[in-house]
Amino acid sequence: MYYKEDPKFPENFMWGASSAAWQVEGGVAEGGRTPAMIDINSTKKKPYADNSIAADHFHRYKEDVALMAECGFSSYRFSLSWSRIIPHSDGKVNPEGIKFYNDLIDELIKNNITPIVTIYHYDLPVWVYEELGGWRSRKTIDAFEHLCKVCFENFGDRVKYWLSLNEQNMQICYGHWLGTSVGCTDWEREREMGY
Repeated sequence: MYYKEDPKFPENFMWGASSAAWQVEGGVAEGGRTPAMIDINSTKKKPYADNSIAADHFHRYKEDVALMAECGFSSYRFSLSWSRIIPHSDGKVNPEGIKFYNDLIDELIKNNITPIVTIYHYDLPVWVYEELGGWRSRKTIDAFEHLCKVCFENFGDRVKYWLSLNEQNMQICYGHWLGTSVGCTDWEREREMGY
């Protein structure tokens, strides 16, 4: 791009980066986390890489935040792993998952980095898919509402910026490929099956 003059950003402009839990956390069978549909995809579909280790953010978040601070980040947008916070269909909250995200949020704030949280970024728990029917079921909305309330209650005192769903268009059009739902690519098959 060419500019006639240097672009000027507002004084409080937030510089940073973003990630998704399934892209960076790893530790998929640690800290009380249960499998997510995207975990299954990461072992079966190209170009996904196995996310069981990923960037090992689950174990190395302090190092990661230190690098963010060194780079001059003023914000970090990350997502929460639903199956790390609510690992089973009984709706019980996993204290280890809450602790991990509390520790991450506190570390960001300690380094003057504003946490921006996406509640859902393709991280559909297997139990939601198998027991509730995934995003095609209204029951999933109730389960997601429960997740949101748990997140607001546990992190809302420090997190001021929230995003509910990341790229819902991708889940609609490529949901089957992502493993998060049945999407547009399956319309013909759905029509044949009477959906």
